[in-house]
Amino acid sequence: MEAAFVRDYPAPEFTPSWKKPQVSRLMVQDFVIFAHSNLDMTNQLLDREPMLVNAMIDWGGGDWESALGGASHMGRRDIVEVLLERGARIDIFCATMMGQFDAVKAFLTLQPKLIDARGPHGFNLHFHAQLAGKDADRMLEYLQSVKKVELRPNPFVKKPPLS
Repeated sequence: MEAAFVRDYPAPEFTPSWKKPQVSRLMVQDFVIFAHSNLDMTNQLLDREPMLVNAMIDWGGGDWESALGGASHMGRRDIVEVLLERGARIDIFCATMMGQFDAVKAFLTLQPKLIDARGPHGFNLHFHAQLAGKDADRMLEYLQSVKKVELRPNPFVKKPPLS
């Protein structure tokens, strides 16, 4: 549900022409949800509507999430790879989860305050680093050197099988 809104400031001089219909909000919602865990449905919806690749949904209160954001905070490298191949715009959260150390370092060198950035649902960079697989320790060590935070258990980290 969209919040009620009335401008209390002058309207912009530019008025969009809306020549093309917007992508269905329900389809965006479903796509973002499926991208958390379902590769087949992510591909199916992308085949149907390629412009979904960078669509975002506001879950309320400005909690914006894209399919890439959902797949990243769930540690779904397979889904992330498909989304990136199909044109998704990488961000620091995705780069962190993918273990792209040089990219994360470049982001933080360019904009140091990103260390405090929050992704979808408020998940921070340290949360995403825990999902970096074999690169998790290195990524966490680097992030902790930039800013030490209390690491809470990440429920999406895959546990090694018991012997």
